[in-house]
Amino acid sequence: MAERVFITGMGMITAIGDTVAANLHSLRQQQSGLGYTRYLDTIYREVLPVAEVKHDDEALREMAGVPGQPQYTRTTLLGLIAMQEAWQQAGINDPLREPAGFINASTVGGMCDTERVYFDLIDPSKDGPFLQYIDTLDCADSTQRIADRMGFTGYITTISTACSSSANAIMYGARLIKQGLQRRVVCGGTEALTAFTLNGFNSLKNIDKQPCRPFDQQRNGLNLGEGAAYLVLESETLARENGSTILAELSGYCNSNEAFHPTAPSPEGDGAFAAMQQALAMSGRSIADVQYVNVHGTATLNNDVSEGKALQRLFGREVPPFSSTKPFTGHALAAAGAIEAIYSVLAIRQGIIFPNLHFSEQMEELQIVPETRLLEQQPVRTVISNSFGFGGNNASLVISKYEG
Repeated sequence: MAERVFITGMGMITAIGDTVAANLHSLRQQQSGLGYTRYLDTIYREVLPVAEVKHDDEALREMAGVPGQPQYTRTTLLGLIAMQEAWQQAGINDPLREPAGFINASTVGGMCDTERVYFDLIDPSKDGPFLQYIDTLDCADSTQRIADRMGFTGYITTISTACSSSANAIMYGARLIKQGLQRRVVCGGTEALTAFTLNGFNSLKNIDKQPCRPFDQQRNGLNLGEGAAYLVLESETLARENGSTILAELSGYCNSNEAFHPTAPSPEGDGAFAAMQQALAMSGRSIADVQYVNVHGTATLNNDVSEGKALQRLFGREVPPFSSTKPFTGHALAAAGAIEAIYSVLAIRQGIIFPNLHFSEQMEELQIVPETRLLEQQPVRTVISNSFGFGGNNASLVISKYEG
């Protein structure tokens, strides 16, 4: 019989908080992290809002325990900070006692640093310390540096599937556990803001100049964000041996690739529907068991129609409360799935359903509207967390209350 997969540790840093507890506080206070950048060199500094972590790189180095070491990019620093919190909560003191796997996700890698020295790199007449940044561009650079710093000795790899990256990392870690290949895997992702991503999404006309409005008739695009989040997954056997505190169970998951278009989702939500339906089937839960859906909810024109139709197809007239938390954190791309998986665990453990900020008008294509109020003291036992990436790479996680 395949092992059950339990979540025993969580760590994160986002625009609304440096820890899981700080994020929860901001969510309760309905405090968004959106604003204008202080640290990104861009012509859009005062034009396009972003959700930026509120520390410069030197401060992040201090927080990560690597002061004065410039070889650690902002992407890696964010990951180290989140990882240290996850390890602490899971009680991992000796990584050699139970070797852990590490599945990391990123889309830009160290581009946050390499783009600053781009013109030096392409000038053959120049030489200098900027050459040390060349290798950091690879997404796997942050993975290896985090692994080396933390002492990972198990299976280590990097996943980059656009906006579903860290959800797929969690999925992959769970599969390693279920197949008996690892007993503990730390999964998640890290992402820093870059001019490249800001310019790229802006060129696609996918960025709103106002705070994003998911599932709103007047939505006009996303706001980018940055951050990192990791979850410690343990097999049931290991969790019981160690007496681990079980925060929740990863009861189901699915990745479906609809291959409809390089950047646009299926208009009828085919991939999103399949991912949610099959993840629920794996979990053994029914649609009646779902109390909350943390939707992908990017506030782009196509995505919200597609995901909304998928919700209606799956749940019929009884769509449970759903909301996008991206108006709080921005869209953190590869890190988004892990950030929102942690929010899903918090929803279960705290009995909270988070509000969909900035909503004002129902979409004409849908019969449903997101939850706009902070609902507390809710019996939340099962949550679906969605992360959908370019190319139709759709990932859904089912996270459930631990019932023993």
